[in-house]
Amino acid sequence: MSRSIALAGAGILAAFAVMPVTPALSQKQPLVGPGGSPATFADIVESVKPAVVSIRVTSRGRELASRRPSQRNQGPRGRGQTPFPDLPGDHPLNEFFKNMPRGFGGAPQPRQRQRRARSQGSGFVISADGFVVTNHHVIQGGNQITVVFDEKNTFEAKLVGADPRTDLALLKIKSDKPFKYVKFAEKKSRVGDWVVAVGNPFGLGGTVTAGIVSAHGRNIGSGPYDFIQIDAAVNRGNSGGPTFNLSGDVIGVNTAIYSPSGGNVGIAFAVPARTAVEVIEQLKNSGSVSRGWLGVKIQSVDADMAASLGLSEPQGALINEVTAGGPAEKAGFQAGDAILKVAGQKIEDSRDLARKIAAFSPGSTVDVAVRRASGDANIKVKLGTFPGASEKVAAAQAAPKKKAKPTSLKELGLGLVAAPGKEKGVAIASVDDNSDASEKGLQKGDIILAVNSQNVAKPADVDKVVQDAKKLGRKAVLVTLKRGDTQRFVAIQLKSKG
Repeated sequence: MSRSIALAGAGILAAFAVMPVTPALSQKQPLVGPGGSPATFADIVESVKPAVVSIRVTSRGRELASRRPSQRNQGPRGRGQTPFPDLPGDHPLNEFFKNMPRGFGGAPQPRQRQRRARSQGSGFVISADGFVVTNHHVIQGGNQITVVFDEKNTFEAKLVGADPRTDLALLKIKSDKPFKYVKFAEKKSRVGDWVVAVGNPFGLGGTVTAGIVSAHGRNIGSGPYDFIQIDAAVNRGNSGGPTFNLSGDVIGVNTAIYSPSGGNVGIAFAVPARTAVEVIEQLKNSGSVSRGWLGVKIQSVDADMAASLGLSEPQGALINEVTAGGPAEKAGFQAGDAILKVAGQKIEDSRDLARKIAAFSPGSTVDVAVRRASGDANIKVKLGTFPGASEKVAAAQAAPKKKAKPTSLKELGLGLVAAPGKEKGVAIASVDDNSDASEKGLQKGDIILAVNSQNVAKPADVDKVVQDAKKLGRKAVLVTLKRGDTQRFVAIQLKSKG
């Protein structure tokens, strides 16, 4: 069964208006049923629903007026015209029919026209003067954004700003009267808490579902930020809509669902209120979000890496590469450094480091504690501005063409040869299927650049570092591995010879 994360939809606003201040919608405590469960959600729904909106997005784009590829051999079907026979794309008669006069079914020359694309999502008002929160993916690429209330009142919205990394967007609508609005929850929800989701699934509008908080800290492969998991029914069109607690406060912004079919299976994800508040404040003030940038590629430290670094437990983020000209390079960071603390705060893993660095303003100077082969170090670094560029994914490295008798290094379960041509390092010629190296995914053709941060140029260099590590009582060594244009670190457990 294939797995997919399906996005749900959101919106954003711009334009400012001065309006009288109106209190947030009043919250009503639900009646309590047997076992402490709510007897009804109706009071809460009545209090918050007026602030929940549907987002309609229209975009224009020039597209060919000719048919889709699957219909490319069907001619016009107007009066006096004979349709094309449905022929394969490579059929020799295709050219014959294409060049016939129009009255006999000849294909018209492709012309371009404006086509309108529409999408729908959800959102909610967070202020009396008309700021609306939704998802970035809901309004992305839209030329016209319309906000529709449950009472069918419609407003044209302007985009204030959007943040793709958290999938949040802020919109602005204007009216002579204050808008009813809802607040974000100040207190973090607990796993097992009741929640109510309100939104616009499949364009139906004003739909209410209920469930519980299923989990916190979910990683859905969308950057370093964590998400709340809920089991309230969320479907396409719910994107950008709010999830409420029993006090009527927003605990999260619905942004994605886990579904093999595209429909609800009881697993939905929402941006936590705390994250949303931080992002929306920046969007409101400047229209964009500025994040600190260190300029490194990193990976989490696992148990074997911790052993190779002499750490008592797996924690921290290991630097794979240092970006040329970036803040880290200027400050003296090196590939192979394990970042353990930032500004005195412990780093759990690579995602934790990304979040903590992003939380600093560009230009901030922070203290970073690292573990490196030569010992521990504290480095001061002035952070840059996160560029937002996507990283290039490199193709796998082909096996070395240079033929040489491999040197067997049984402690690692590898057969090694000198790297081909002018390539630096040592090439892997074979991998023992029963070795830790095989379990870690090392392959024939991978290049070992360094072991325990010591550069290697021939198999004997690798052997020497391994023997030195064994003398120090290390149970694993840290290998700097290159595959194509991608460089990463892999900790390989040592085993006895024989």
